[in-house]
Amino acid sequence: MSNLDRQAVPTVCGGRGFVAAEPVRELLSPRHVRLGESTEVRRLLPNLGRRMVGAWAFVDHYGPDDIADEPGMQVPPHPHMGLQTVSWLHEGEVLHRDSTGSLQTIRPRELGLMTSGRAISHSEESPRPHARFLHGAQLWVALPEAHRHVEPHFEHHADLPRATAPGLTATVILGSLDGAASPGTAYTPIVGADLALTAGTETRLPLEPDFEYAVLAMSGEARVDGVPVLPGSMLYLGCGRTELPLHALSDAGLMLLGGEPFAEEIVMWWNFVGRTDEEIRKAREEWMTSDRFGEVKGYDGDRLPAPKVPVAHLKARGRVR
Repeated sequence: MSNLDRQAVPTVCGGRGFVAAEPVRELLSPRHVRLGESTEVRRLLPNLGRRMVGAWAFVDHYGPDDIADEPGMQVPPHPHMGLQTVSWLHEGEVLHRDSTGSLQTIRPRELGLMTSGRAISHSEESPRPHARFLHGAQLWVALPEAHRHVEPHFEHHADLPRATAPGLTATVILGSLDGAASPGTAYTPIVGADLALTAGTETRLPLEPDFEYAVLAMSGEARVDGVPVLPGSMLYLGCGRTELPLHALSDAGLMLLGGEPFAEEIVMWWNFVGRTDEEIRKAREEWMTSDRFGEVKGYDGDRLPAPKVPVAHLKARGRVR
C-alpha cells in the first residue's frame, strides 16, 4: 500500500537510543489519511510519539468500510525500496499486482508479503465485483542494511500457523510466537500476530523480554495490560516483558507487533526507506524518469506521481520515550 500523502516529509527513524527499555503503556492516536477514491486509513506509525516498533515502521488500519456501491481500494502503481509490505485483511479482498509479474488476490487472514529490496512497484485494488465490507491493516517492515538491496519478490501464504489458549487464537503472520513460526521471510528478529479473543477471555500471552511491542486494536473491546484499547488505536508497550495480560470485554481482534529494537537509523519518505536524504532524492528521480522500479502490467490507469521532496526535512531524531 502506498503513502499517498502529497506533503510527505522525510522522517528519521530507528536507532536504539530512544527505545523504552522497560515496560510502558503509551496509547497512540491515529492520523486520518485519505487513500484513493473511497478509503480512509488511520495511520498509527510513524507517529509523533513513536516512530518504530522493532522493525515495524509503518502501520495503517482501515475499515470496516461498506464499499458495496464504491470502487473500494484503488491504489495505482507506485514504488517501494528498502522495506517489506505486509497486507492483512479481516474482511474483503485485495488484488495485488507488482513489477515482478505477481498477480494475487489476498483474502482474510492470508499473508501477502512483498519484499521490495532494491526496487519494486505494485498496485492494489478491490476486485470487480467485490465483497461489501473492507477491513484490514497495511504494515511496513524496514529491511536492515545487510538485506535492503535484495532482489524484489512477493510471497502469498494462505495457511498460517496458530498458537491457541482458552478463548484465544493467535495467527502468526511474521516471525514466531509461543512455538508457532510463520513461513513468511523475515530479515530481523520480529513478530506479527493476529489475536482473536472471545468475550470474557482473560489470558496472558508469552513475550520475549528483549523485544519491544505494541498492540493494534482491530475490532471489539479489550484491555491490554489493563488499558482499554479501542479499534483504530495502538498501545506501545516498550521492552522487558515476559508476558502480556489480555482481557476481552467482547469478541475482539488485536494485532501484536514486536521485535528486536531496530539498531540502524533510517530515513523514511513517501514509499521509500533509505539511509540518507540523497538516496531518497535519487529514488524519487528514478521513479519519475527511469525504469529502475519496473512496470506493473494489467492495471487500468496511470501510475502514481511522486510528491516533491521538501528542502528541509523534519529533524525528529529517533523516538520519544
